[in-house]
Amino acid sequence: MAREKNELWEWTKALLIAVGLAAIIRYFLFAPIVVDGLSMSPTLDNGDRMIVNKLNYNVGNPDRFDIVVFHAPEKKDYIKRVIGLPGDKIEYKDDTLYINGKPYKEPYLDKKKQKLTNGKQLTEDFTLVEKTGKETVPEGHLFVMGDNRQFSKDSRHIGTIPIEEVIGDTNLVYWPIEEIRWVE
Repeated sequence: MAREKNELWEWTKALLIAVGLAAIIRYFLFAPIVVDGLSMSPTLDNGDRMIVNKLNYNVGNPDRFDIVVFHAPEKKDYIKRVIGLPGDKIEYKDDTLYINGKPYKEPYLDKKKQKLTNGKQLTEDFTLVEKTGKETVPEGHLFVMGDNRQFSKDSRHIGTIPIEEVIGDTNLVYWPIEEIRWVE
């Protein structure tokens, strides 16, 4: 009888440790997310399941063009691409991104741009001032946009995002299985 109690206690301890480790990993390191909507198409599809890496953002270390998950003002989590970092001047002109006056290529938009007809632009012309009333992205904030520029609710509509609202970055689609991939 004592041996059965001891074995039960050992299994209980192992289970508690496993649950505790899983909770710590999910809360501090990695978490799953489901893409909801088409705002990141064609890079991400509605229903894609991804892993959010919280490590970089626990130290507030964003990189330009990261795909990030953040708490949006609507009390939802959004997934978008970082376009502007603190201090950046952002402008779009003739479907080209300019950051601090320098043009940037966005190869992740090439598929979407190729599908446009009649000289349409994927991204309408705008300046940061027109969209946010600010000359530069404020300290501690990011300017984010979805890859499906014509159908994305992003910083052009909701303003810049405080870095502390960013949960983490993501680039691994793990579901559906036949579409497991790293995204850029």
